[in-house]
This record gives sequence, structure tokens and C-alpha cells, in this order.
Amino acid sequence: MKSILVIAAHPDDETLGCGGTMARLAQEGKAVHVAYVADGVGSRIPTGLPDQQALAARRLAAANACTVLGAQLPRFGDYPDNRLDSVPLLEVVQYIEALICDHRPDTIFTHHCGDLNIDHQLVHKAVGTACRPQAGHPVTTLLFFETPSSTEWQTPGDAPAFTPNWFVDITDTLDLKIQAAQCYESELRPWPHPRSVQGIEHLARWRGATVGVDATEAFMLGRYRT
Repeated sequence: MKSILVIAAHPDDETLGCGGTMARLAQEGKAVHVAYVADGVGSRIPTGLPDQQALAARRLAAANACTVLGAQLPRFGDYPDNRLDSVPLLEVVQYIEALICDHRPDTIFTHHCGDLNIDHQLVHKAVGTACRPQAGHPVTTLLFFETPSSTEWQTPGDAPAFTPNWFVDITDTLDLKIQAAQCYESELRPWPHPRSVQGIEHLARWRGATVGVDATEAFMLGRYRT
């Protein structure tokens, strides 16, 4: 991996899904870029339009989290929160294609297709479309992360299950992942919610235990080309 692009539906998904990996790659000298697609707050307002104060706070939290993880300052999309199914898929694909053109990443991390959240599903699909393996395309590796309180909440049979086959040791960066998650104070929940500090740590410890290390983040490999 040389240049990494994390494409997340909402601010905080990047930290929940691959924050420890981002921190590890940044410490290894890799350029880690982050981009969001939806505004992340509009669905909490009856009109669907984001409250500007809430939007500013969420974006500040995202910038702070990326700084903690050693990533570059993120780019923000303004597509409607939890309403990406109201946007032509082509428009989202073109937004992602522009990001790829700007950053020329060889590796992209994004959502798993089976998440309960509709925005996660459509970001996954848009990334896959934008990364069609054509000659000269820079992306050689696609990795799909799990998002606590979305991936595991999908009911059996409604979508493909998350069955990880790629693990990154984050034993040395788990603390940074938790610090970054705490930047999103308004998004965290008390234990035993999976989006609690304890839930985030327990998942990393469990994923680590399945492959014999203290803590990992788990992914599904979508494509890998040497």
C-alpha cells in the first residue's frame, strides 16, 4: 500500500471501520486520505436538511479524529443523510471517481455491502462501480470494513454476511482508534451498545483473538492485484 483512500458514508464510519488501520498505515509513512459522502446529520431533522450548527460540529469532530489517526484532513460530501437512495447512483459514482482522480490511491477502504444502513450499502456499490478494473486504473486493492451497529444488525438472509478474510493487527494503535472515536462524543452510546468505547474495544479484541493477536480490524477483500 502506498496511498490509501477511505470512503465513508458518514463522519465516524472511518474510525469505527478502520481507524486503527489508518493510524498504523500513517505511522508507516503512508498517505491516508478520507472522504465522506453524506452529511451525517440531516436524517435527524424532520425536513431532512442539516442543521448548520450540528453539521459544523460533526465536521469538526471528523477533522479532529483524522488528526488523531494521522490522516490528512478529510473531504466532505453533502449528499442527504440516510437518503442516498434518493440520489442517482451515477452522481455518487462520479463524486467517487473525482476523489480517485485527485488522490490516485492504490488501496480503498469502504463499507461492506450487507450493512443495515442504506447509505453504507450504496457507498459500497458506488465504490465498486467507480473501481471497475480497467487498464490504467490506480486502485489495486479494495477492502470492506464492518461498522458497529450497522453490519451486525442486518438480519440473516437479507444481505450477504460479513465474513472477514483480511485482518490488520492494531494492537499498537487501538488506543488511537478509541481516542478518535471519542472525538465523536455525540455519536457514542453507553455500554452495551456496540458503538460504545467498550464495544469498540471488545470487537477489536475479539477479532484479534480469532487470528491470534491482541487486537485487529477485520475486512473482506473485494479485489487484490499485484
